[in-house]
Amino acid sequence: MKELSDLNHCSQDEFVAALANVFEHSPWVAEAAAVLRPFAGIGPLFAAMTAAVDRAPHEALMTLIRAHPDLANKTQRATGLTAESSAEQDSVGLDRLSDAEYEAFERANSAYRAKFGFPYIVCVRRHTRDSILRDFERRLPNDAKAEMRTAIAEICRIAALRLDQLVVSDDRLPVHGRLSTHVLDTHSGRPAVGISIELTELSELGTSRVVARALTNSDGRTDQPLIGGRPVPIGRYELMFRVGGYFAGRNVPTSDPPFLDRIPLHFSVSDPEGHLHVPLLVTPWSYATYRGS
Repeated sequence: MKELSDLNHCSQDEFVAALANVFEHSPWVAEAAAVLRPFAGIGPLFAAMTAAVDRAPHEALMTLIRAHPDLANKTQRATGLTAESSAEQDSVGLDRLSDAEYEAFERANSAYRAKFGFPYIVCVRRHTRDSILRDFERRLPNDAKAEMRTAIAEICRIAALRLDQLVVSDDRLPVHGRLSTHVLDTHSGRPAVGISIELTELSELGTSRVVARALTNSDGRTDQPLIGGRPVPIGRYELMFRVGGYFAGRNVPTSDPPFLDRIPLHFSVSDPEGHLHVPLLVTPWSYATYRGS
């Protein structure tokens, strides 16, 4: 990572080299921003870069759009993606799709390119595999002008996350969300300590994958958010709470086997940069939840 103060005072060539791929294969965006230094924060730096994109002529924007790879394209992956694109696609699991998922992405990519003549672009770090495929379906009926605007907006979201990973500054870009939980033992009227929690990202066509595992602390919370320091991807999730052992360990009279052993809560995320709190209120015989923030 680079300190913003260092970027403000380095040579123009060093500045451009450091930020050349914030916008995929488009160092001209960093070149346009370099002449406006110094920047008071990462926010003004990002604003200068997006302003350069806003001012760019149509052909430059089309070149920027076409610089992006298709999603989950085996041929393009074999020939080599940029490090940034590879990490982004891998983060959502596009490097390990099921056969059904791969076929769905191949069909969607082909239909999109056939209609618009440029690749489908979405900020994958804000999505799960399922939500990307749904986004394909929502956007395919659009006209080319609308899709070009959407593609540029998604490119700017990608760039914001890349810049956030590259530059250290006192201010931050609003690109992170948070998912948290809290377990209250309403039988004893206190936080539930030591409950095992597992967060799973659910998938319709592929394999669901475990995102996080944690134990509740003395406050009934997890020491760290279940997802934090990044967007919370749009999609469907399961939170599994193992409460049977918790009540048995406290010698609370229960049935054998316990009426409630493992409690799965299914919920969805729609705001990647928001704070979603999914608590559990539990007794040996009942439980409740609600959408917190």
